[in-house]
Amino acid sequence: EVQLVESGGGLVQPGGSLRLSCAASGFTFDDYAMSWVRQAPGKGLEWVSAIHWDGSSTYYAESIKGRFTISRDNAKNTLYLQMNSLLSEDTAVYYCAKDLYASGGYNEYDYWGQGTQVTVSS
Repeated sequence: EVQLVESGGGLVQPGGSLRLSCAASGFTFDDYAMSWVRQAPGKGLEWVSAIHWDGSSTYYAESIKGRFTISRDNAKNTLYLQMNSLLSEDTAVYYCAKDLYASGGYNEYDYWGQGTQVTVSS
């Protein structure tokens, strides 16, 4: 059974940082690209970032480029999202998602985690 379990969310002040983690199990983690997707209150899903199966290429939405960094540790079956210089508009539920392919950038997923809440507020 595929499982994706996010952690690391919470309340942070504007300008602060958080590191999200996504622990994966039930599939061969390093066979697939992985992504982060978020959903702000009252809005639709927004793709945030993706990473190739081996971490060799990464992709970012314009809204977070230069502030967020995606990474993965294939030995630990874990995906990360380092979020710096957080803004109030980054407030959302953040989901990790398993891509259909080894290469990122296709935005096609077959499994999602349950999400972790990130709230940026003073």
